Amino acid sequence: MQNQISELEKIEIELLLEAIYRYYGYDFRNYALPFIQRRIWFRVRNEKLSTISALQEKVLHNPEVMERLFADFSINVTEMFRDPSFFKSIRTKVIPLLRENPSIRIWHVGCSTGEEVYSMAILLYEEGIYEKTQIYATDINTHILEKAKQGICSIDGMQLYTKNYFESGGERAFSEYYKAVGNRVVFQSFLKKNIVFAEHSLVSDQSFNEFDLIICRNVLIYFNKNLQNKVHQLLYESLRLRGFLGLGKREGIGFSSYENFFEGFDSKEKLYRKWK
Repeated sequence: MQNQISELEKIEIELLLEAIYRYYGYDFRNYALPFIQRRIWFRVRNEKLSTISALQEKVLHNPEVMERLFADFSINVTEMFRDPSFFKSIRTKVIPLLRENPSIRIWHVGCSTGEEVYSMAILLYEEGIYEKTQIYATDINTHILEKAKQGICSIDGMQLYTKNYFESGGERAFSEYYKAVGNRVVFQSFLKKNIVFAEHSLVSDQSFNEFDLIICRNVLIYFNKNLQNKVHQLLYESLRLRGFLGLGKREGIGFSSYENFFEGFDSKEKLYRKWK
């Protein structure tokens, strides 16, 4: 049923998203329809309902259901040094060009629970430039941001994270950067020193600084073409001239209105540089 969409189902989805926007202020109206459709039906089933209209009634009259649906729309898939070759390209190609800057500003868009943000902090620390860097890590989900601020993750992933770390060019003992507490891992406090976690919506909020590097990976794939283009404008306006933009493996700047304002810096790793 969810693979094809009927006219009635499309109307129900549009009404639900409009109701959420008008009542709660969250704007999911330009998210990619197949993604939104899957997430909505996931919530319909889990609330033991049979229609999207029934879900709309519960969302409007029960804020807890809205919280659960909001969490469904907020995809939080992340890991330390995710796609190690991407971080290796940052380390070996981007950092040498930023090293001489008197200060460095980095924006992690859609930071989720923060693993990739702490990965960047480790990388910058090892390259000797963390002291002069400010990292801004943003997400639309305040609950997820609170987890990110704590700098805690499950110990179950540390074997994979250690492997990723070495593949990304790390050469130290990865255990230097955390301490194990029961079944959890707590990152060393010095890694948090230059990180600012803040709520920010790509849909409704504006640029808030001029950055040397913006990481926006696996976010655009959930938006439709119109919203993707709007976000590309925001990212362009938020980058300084000759600044760098890192996107996810299934993303790119092709077919956007800003395609000609960037040059491919590392095409394989989806790293671009603003040139005008």
